[in-house]
Amino acid sequence: MGIVRPHLWFHERAEEAAEFYASVVPNSSVTRVIPAPPGIPDVSAGAPFIVEFTLDGMPVIALNAGPALTLDEAFSMYLSCADQAEVDHYWEALAADGGKHGPCGWLTDRFGLSWQVVPRRLDEIMSGPDHDGVARACAVMLGMTKLEIEPLEAAYAGR
Repeated sequence: MGIVRPHLWFHERAEEAAEFYASVVPNSSVTRVIPAPPGIPDVSAGAPFIVEFTLDGMPVIALNAGPALTLDEAFSMYLSCADQAEVDHYWEALAADGGKHGPCGWLTDRFGLSWQVVPRRLDEIMSGPDHDGVARACAVMLGMTKLEIEPLEAAYAGR
C-alpha cells in the first residue's frame, strides 16, 4: 500500500518552514531536502525543492514551487492540546514572527499554513450529552480567537 501524507506548496521557504515546525512540535524532524534540478519554473537550480519532514511522527512533504499556488484556510493542521498551557504555548509559538490569529482557535503561521490549536477538552464538551450545554459552549467558542477552556466549560455548565 502507498503512503498517504500531506503535500504543502510553498513559494520558496519550504525548508525554513519544515525546520520551524520541527522545532515547535515534538516528535518532528526534517528528514530529507532534495535540490531543484535545472529547468523548474520559479525555482533556482540547486535550491531546496522537495523537503520531507515528519510532524509528530506523520510524514509530510513540502515543495518550493513559486507563487502559482498558495496555501489557504481550506487546509489546516489540527493540533490537539492536553490543557490550556499547551494551547497557550502552541498558539504563541505558531503565530510568532508574522503569523495571524484567527477566529475559533485558528491561526495562520508566518509561512501561510493554517493551524487549529484545540484543547482536547473542547472535543469532550462538544460531544457531551447536554445538547443545550453544547450549544452554549459553541456560541462562546464562536466569539473566541485563542480557545480558552474555562469559559467553554462554564458555558457548557450554564454558569
